[in-house]
Amino acid sequence: MLTRLLLATALTAGTALTATAQERTEFRVAWSIYVGWMPWGYIDDSGIMDKWAEKYGIEVEIVQINDYIESINQYTGGAFDGVSATNMDALSIPAGGGVDTTALIVGDYSNGNDAIIVKDGGDLASLAGKPVNLVELSVSHYLLARGLDSVGLAEADLAGVINTSDADMIAAFATDDVEAVVTWNPLVSTILEEPNATKIYDSSDIPGEIIDIMFVNTETLAENPDFGKALVGAWYEVMALMAAGDEAALTAMAEASGTDLAGYQAQLASTAMFYDPADAVAFAEDPALKATMVEVAEFLFDKGILGEGAPSPDFVGVTYPDGSTTGDPGNVRMRFDTRFMQMAADGAL
Repeated sequence: MLTRLLLATALTAGTALTATAQERTEFRVAWSIYVGWMPWGYIDDSGIMDKWAEKYGIEVEIVQINDYIESINQYTGGAFDGVSATNMDALSIPAGGGVDTTALIVGDYSNGNDAIIVKDGGDLASLAGKPVNLVELSVSHYLLARGLDSVGLAEADLAGVINTSDADMIAAFATDDVEAVVTWNPLVSTILEEPNATKIYDSSDIPGEIIDIMFVNTETLAENPDFGKALVGAWYEVMALMAAGDEAALTAMAEASGTDLAGYQAQLASTAMFYDPADAVAFAEDPALKATMVEVAEFLFDKGILGEGAPSPDFVGVTYPDGSTTGDPGNVRMRFDTRFMQMAADGAL
């Protein structure tokens, strides 16, 4: 509705809309605790965001939200201009809900950070007949589905899936009635410290499918490209520090995530971070991404969360850097845009 209203206004007001849009100088992005998103907290605390925002004459507020799904919901509702999220959750919540969303920074893919953990040993087949606690309809749910499918099981073979907030996951595992959980780091590392915890499947078994991204509102980015430039510039300044092993920066991120330097480095070891923007561009331009997004869309449709009344897995259109589309080209609501990352790779920011 908002997009249609703005388009109608543009037809009648022309340059007035552009002038108004360009006057905007304040933006907000949300992030939540995860090994690959800890740089956002450091970008804020270190003053690096302020430096890049000042370069472009804007202000960017970076806000930590303790509940991951809530951060995406708030972005979808318009409280934020950007949010750190996975490809799957962004497709189902904002994009599926009609909010045109752009993948601005492809930060990493999970390469072991998301895991299925059981008590007292076992394997994927042993999940049959057990309840599993996870953040329902998140990437944890997706990982579970992929794992079950690999051994010929389905969700119907479980005793049920119990929706559990990431904020409550560690405490839940400690209770007697919880037998298995699916979650992400740093929660995985903490839970695996328990002597009765066993990891039976993780995201390294499906490399490149759980992608961690800073998404921004497409319309906001189009009207305010300096917002995108400032975010990308700040991000890759910190990526350079991390790639160089800057101990102060890494320690700050470790402590903010509730661990020490060694613990954080262990989490990074199971994260395929794109420290070099050229590597992120190459990943986003790889045809394999299209196959992944089709797989994700099929999962979301099967769960009934690809968008209200979605008639098929092709309901939401996703565009890629080469101009191609998966899903409905008439309903594009997610866009992989490498232009800003390419500017960082070219030293043009």
